[in-house]
Amino acid sequence: MNFNAITIRDIARALQLSVSTVSKALRDSYEISEKTKKLVVEYAEKNNYRPNPIAQSLKKGHSKSIGIVVSTIENQFFSQVINGIESVAYQAGFNVIFTQTHESYEMEVKNVDQLAHHSLDGLLISLSTETKDIEHLKLLHKRGLPIVFFDRISNEIDTHKVIADNFKGGYDATKHLIDSGYSKIAHITSPPNISITKERLAGYNQALKDAGLTVPPEYIKHCSHGGRDIGEIENSLNELLALKERPDAIFTTSDRITTTTLLLLNKLGIKIPEQIALVGYTNTTLADALNPPLTSVYQPAFEMGQKAAEMLLNLILSKRPVTEFETVTLPTQLFVRKSTAPREV
Repeated sequence: MNFNAITIRDIARALQLSVSTVSKALRDSYEISEKTKKLVVEYAEKNNYRPNPIAQSLKKGHSKSIGIVVSTIENQFFSQVINGIESVAYQAGFNVIFTQTHESYEMEVKNVDQLAHHSLDGLLISLSTETKDIEHLKLLHKRGLPIVFFDRISNEIDTHKVIADNFKGGYDATKHLIDSGYSKIAHITSPPNISITKERLAGYNQALKDAGLTVPPEYIKHCSHGGRDIGEIENSLNELLALKERPDAIFTTSDRITTTTLLLLNKLGIKIPEQIALVGYTNTTLADALNPPLTSVYQPAFEMGQKAAEMLLNLILSKRPVTEFETVTLPTQLFVRKSTAPREV
């Protein structure tokens, strides 16, 4: 997608005018005749001209605004991240504008495009589950817009990144199930293309390997919409329950997948953990109030937001070009509750 379809120079060349004349006409300067202004504005609108937001910010100084892109604020993890970002940004005198992708690549591109034309000083983003191509971000980065990734990241852009220790989170959750007497551990997770899926799956696999356990491929279920489509989770769960060697435990890896799996198991009348144990990723403050209380991997979301905002502001306010970048990994915590009570032998 082209975020800068035509430039002032393109308009000047097409209309055989000077760059200065076109620039003044677009700014409605009194120095330019109404006839010329009309000619320039109509051509600009017809050819989708939009001013370069980064160039504008450089002319005006910092706009004191940063953009945030997340999947959905319904997810308590992301709402906590945003709180962390705001705590740092507001203290530094910056405003925040946040948008939701609802796990849609198309919406992500659209939102990034719209944010970029608010003359932002920088962008914080956690990629949608559908995102495989980040050309829309590469173009802005090449034009000088500071970008920091958090949670779901890409290594195709050389910049700061903030993540949780997803490998350890996946490892600890799986090892806890093994230590509690479970050996047939299924895994319901997000699409295989996103960074958090790969890291948590790697932790799950390593814990099984270290315990000398193997599970059939059909024990691993990927939900292409990351839990947004309840039907996908339901299908994955039904397929697991229909297996001849039915799992005795399930490890889930997102807020939505975790809480939906718990709801579906309860609806089916399956006793947790007597029939199937459940451990999952969730930052909900209600984990203790669920039925049964849910063993969960907790991510330091607020701290992630704070750190991502600090790193972005450092890029924005640096007086020299930044050439060295850092990936900060924050620790996860496993909170053990009744959904994974030790199995009776």
